[in-house]
Amino acid sequence: MLAAALAVPLAVPAAAHAAAPLTGKRIHDVQGAAHVSPLRGAAVAGVPGVVTAVTGNGFWMQDPHPDRNAATSEGVFVFTRTRPSAATADAVRVNGKVSEYRQGGASSAGLTRTEIDATAVGVTGHGAALPAPVVIGPGGRRPPSAVVSARRGDVEKGGALDPRRSGLDFYESLEGMRVRISDAIAVGPARDGQVPVLPAGGAGAGTRTKRGGILLRDGDANPERIILDDALAPLPSMDVGDRLPGADDGVLDYSYGDFTLLLTATPRRAAGGLPREVASAQRPGELAVGTAGLAGLNPDSPPQRFQDLAGDIVQGLGSPDLVAVSGLQDNNGPRDDGTVVADQTVAQLITAISAAGGPAYDWRSVNPRDGADGGEKGGNSRIGFLFRTDRGLAFVDRPAAADPLADDPPAARPDPSVTSVRAVRRADGSAGLSLSPGRIAPRDTAWSGARKPLAGEVTWRGRRIIVVADDWYPRTGDDQPVFGRFQPPSSPTEWRRDAQARVVAGFVRSVRATSRKADVIVTGGLNDPGTSLPVQALTREAGLADLPAKLPAGDRYTAVTGGNSEDLDHILLSPSLARRKHRFDIVHRASEFAARAGDRDPAVVRIDLSGK
Repeated sequence: MLAAALAVPLAVPAAAHAAAPLTGKRIHDVQGAAHVSPLRGAAVAGVPGVVTAVTGNGFWMQDPHPDRNAATSEGVFVFTRTRPSAATADAVRVNGKVSEYRQGGASSAGLTRTEIDATAVGVTGHGAALPAPVVIGPGGRRPPSAVVSARRGDVEKGGALDPRRSGLDFYESLEGMRVRISDAIAVGPARDGQVPVLPAGGAGAGTRTKRGGILLRDGDANPERIILDDALAPLPSMDVGDRLPGADDGVLDYSYGDFTLLLTATPRRAAGGLPREVASAQRPGELAVGTAGLAGLNPDSPPQRFQDLAGDIVQGLGSPDLVAVSGLQDNNGPRDDGTVVADQTVAQLITAISAAGGPAYDWRSVNPRDGADGGEKGGNSRIGFLFRTDRGLAFVDRPAAADPLADDPPAARPDPSVTSVRAVRRADGSAGLSLSPGRIAPRDTAWSGARKPLAGEVTWRGRRIIVVADDWYPRTGDDQPVFGRFQPPSSPTEWRRDAQARVVAGFVRSVRATSRKADVIVTGGLNDPGTSLPVQALTREAGLADLPAKLPAGDRYTAVTGGNSEDLDHILLSPSLARRKHRFDIVHRASEFAARAGDRDPAVVRIDLSGK
């Protein structure tokens, strides 16, 4: 989306303001062959162009007589502050000052957009022919396979653009120009007025998912993706696999850390008919454990959200015996009044599951302290366990109702929100928990302002199992954008997840030290792919098997972020369970669809525990 006002331009020498306007300059002189204009801060007069698109505070214009340098853009945004009088297809000459607009201010890691801050716009003709759009894809210009080549550091301080090897430079060289894509296919759902697509039906693109998306891989952010934006024309609601037949034109812009194509007319959509997946049926003797991200569910959420999420559990996952849940908010959602209990939210969810044809579920969790667990302010999002008891699973409550601790007055009991659960050795030699459910190291600084992992002790037809549910610290605006000025972009939130991984790994090691054959399942939103340092640290240090890693690459994703499909949610098994026959499935029914309550696909593992 376009900003309504110009940010403070980059600093320029005072002498530049007093200099006489430069004449005879064209748009490619203003843009230059770099990320920052060589004329930044200079006054220019009589820059010619043809208006290609108009918005509320300016217009784009393009030179109908380009130079032969592919690294210099022939388009530019002219900032007029108010609605311009010039219209599309007007020939104009512009006076003004060359500036660089950085959305978010000087400290932002995003790139700047080269602009002319207009002082005068003269219309010299109407009905001019629009410059031919640059075709992206087969038969036109193909984006490189890498975001950057050898450039490191602040690219705005680097040398000339290299659009043949760097995707970042490729799109910079088209900034403000008319661009055409043909027969595009959506690789992510429509969200927040944007749709990520691949031109030419994805011909020549990177590794695709089995359902039409494109996989995010280490070192490959897929610069062949093009983000469509609705700033100039409405976009249709689209799911992964939907198509835009024919040719669609727009102007290339940069905002919110991404190059975006602003289509100048609403495209025609052809539905791809992508179905929502359903997991295979459960077999006798199998314990089924699933994951479900509820994305801020609370009693004020629309009824359709409850229905969709209940459908994920009942139809999608086949009503597992145990579901590790994250993202469930307290009884009044984001209203910040000190409420932390969530029994009403839970009751509405369980009712929706029953209405969807599911069995009766029960719930266990630990209420957080108000405002201590991050997420939406006032929401007090938490982790918990939904479980059914009609197939052989029982949740071990510790302290139980008959324990003296449970009969103590509330003031004498330890606060469960900040009390650490410990592994204990039971009389029969098996591993149990000091608290069930109990939080793992809730006072550890790794969990400051984040959801604390929850451990629960269950039995399945007499077999004792420890289940850990997670919701690790997510990526935030602190992480630099892939298409940003700093390369490679830093990801400071990864170090928080790395610290959290080591805390969880330490707890799992303590359980397995109590009993070498302990059955442990770790689940939830780790918010990093299986190849990341945090997830690798967890699997290595705790001796766990990450089940998504065993899936074919085209099925290994639970989220679609900006058109990139990636595995952010996991189920991991201890060796004693990994050796058993088991079936794991990520059930794709949320992340690829525009009309969905959540943006994460649920997953389920079915472990054959028949016999010894």
